[in-house]
Amino acid sequence: MEFKGKVVVVTGASAGLGRAIVREFARQGANLGLLARGKDGLEGAKKEVEDFGGKALAIPTDVSQPDQVEAAADQIERELGPIDIWVNNAMISVFGPFKKLEMKDFKQVTEVTYLGQVYGTQSALKRMLPRDRGNVILVGSALAYRGIPLQSAYCGAKHGIQGFFDSLRAELLHDKSKVNLSMVQLPAMNTTQFGFVKSYLPNKPQPMGTIYQPEVAAQAIAYIAKNPRREMRVGYPTVESIIGNKIAPGLLDKFLGSTGYEGQQTDEPKDPDRKNNLYEPLPGDHGAHGTFDTNSWSFSPETWATTHKLATWGTLISLAAVTIGLIVSRK
Repeated sequence: MEFKGKVVVVTGASAGLGRAIVREFARQGANLGLLARGKDGLEGAKKEVEDFGGKALAIPTDVSQPDQVEAAADQIERELGPIDIWVNNAMISVFGPFKKLEMKDFKQVTEVTYLGQVYGTQSALKRMLPRDRGNVILVGSALAYRGIPLQSAYCGAKHGIQGFFDSLRAELLHDKSKVNLSMVQLPAMNTTQFGFVKSYLPNKPQPMGTIYQPEVAAQAIAYIAKNPRREMRVGYPTVESIIGNKIAPGLLDKFLGSTGYEGQQTDEPKDPDRKNNLYEPLPGDHGAHGTFDTNSWSFSPETWATTHKLATWGTLISLAAVTIGLIVSRK
């Protein structure tokens, strides 16, 4: 019950990763402010929090509208109490070559995925800074450092969040504020977004590379809320992408140009009547998982090592001592 009595706000709380984040904080005793557009998913999330014994406030909110975000924050503080943790998770995307995208769609992705985090952070800081305490967590991606084909709007938004994060964190340090600002960079995940996104692709979209269940990321986000640090990179593919792009970005351009199209599509043609959530939420309660359960990892050794440093270093030191002892005994 690490968060018992704490008030946590999660944007994009109705489905996918946001739903997994809600469950993780509720499991650890938090009371939650739930922000998203989908009313059915919000009610499902609210019930799950209450089943864990917590209080929940479900507020239909479009995070691309700063007035709605601010009104939601005000309501949460009135009804649940001071906000301790704010998790900026809401996102939407569109899949397709940039040359085919409608600019209104590109604008919509930018306003929700990038500006939604900006507006959420502003509302959180408005309340946390006078109290000089609180945690704000920005949900990023390996794509905040390394863009991939067919997701130019989403990659651009995640890059924007990264730049915003760097700038704001420096300002908070200048002011000697005790409010923590963190960013969690995520790998490909088995969430509902691949069934929701608007897509120009001939086949159904899928996550590219190693896929993780959303609970892996949700646990990392709860960990960084308890143990604030600047940044956490979840999953080895995230670390690999970020470091690889620093070393050989041109090589990755060529590699992704040749593999990125097929890697983001299944072999199954998309439904011509497929609906998307770009402008309106899809009805129903869709939960946290997508359709890739059989191909998804429920555990990340790299993330476990990052969040259990004492055990990791103890194991490494023990192995080194045993190795040295064997070498000495043989000599």
